[in-house]
Amino acid sequence: MKLIDKVAIVTGAASGIGRATAILYAKEGAKVIVSDINLEAAKETVKMIEDNKGSAIAVMTDMSKAEDVKKLVESTIEKYGTLDILVNNAGIMDNFIPLGEITDELWEKVCTVNTTGSMRLMRESLKIFLEKNKGIIINIASLGGLYGSRAGAAYTASKYAIVGLTKNVGFQYASNGIRCNAIAPGSVETNIGATITAPSEFGMSKAMSGINLSPRAGKPEEIASVALFLASDESSFVNGEVIVADGGWSAY
Repeated sequence: MKLIDKVAIVTGAASGIGRATAILYAKEGAKVIVSDINLEAAKETVKMIEDNKGSAIAVMTDMSKAEDVKKLVESTIEKYGTLDILVNNAGIMDNFIPLGEITDELWEKVCTVNTTGSMRLMRESLKIFLEKNKGIIINIASLGGLYGSRAGAAYTASKYAIVGLTKNVGFQYASNGIRCNAIAPGSVETNIGATITAPSEFGMSKAMSGINLSPRAGKPEEIASVALFLASDESSFVNGEVIVADGGWSAY
């Protein structure tokens, strides 16, 4: 097993990429903290792990609240005594709202969850990693963080920020035994679309104009496999990078 006795936090792990990653990590020997704002669904992920004789706990976390982020790390230490791997997966969409239509409220909501929440959790995790002189951070970015119009303005800005933060942390803490990488998925079959409630007709038409060029939608398990590679010793010399997993969509 590739992650034997490692302790991993996976956010947004009640479904989709987060759930697939949590389950795969547990199969590979990790003890997993299943973090999500939907506690009941997070408990379902834990049950799936335990049914396969893995170890996991569920922790309700609203990534927009600093106190919840701090509690998540505290709960991890209380249960397992340490932390080895952080997967920042939790995120929300922005209804494809273009800049000309965006409100301060929507901008702040999306950026707080997608960027600030991830930053806070990285900051809390670094305290542990620096003591150990070892740690792994994996941020789930998006093609929206590499290209200009795969979503609305707020989501695009939030994921570009994650890419920049990944590279900054990856380089600055490399000498401390800490690696920080990101995955940029293309279209993946998850329920993040549930966070799209009233899409902008203009913004959505622009953002979706190239979707027909995507060879196919990915499976959450395919992104989880990349996350396993980045969490394992097999990627020991990979740091500060963004791995695109989009089935070739951006290769066109």
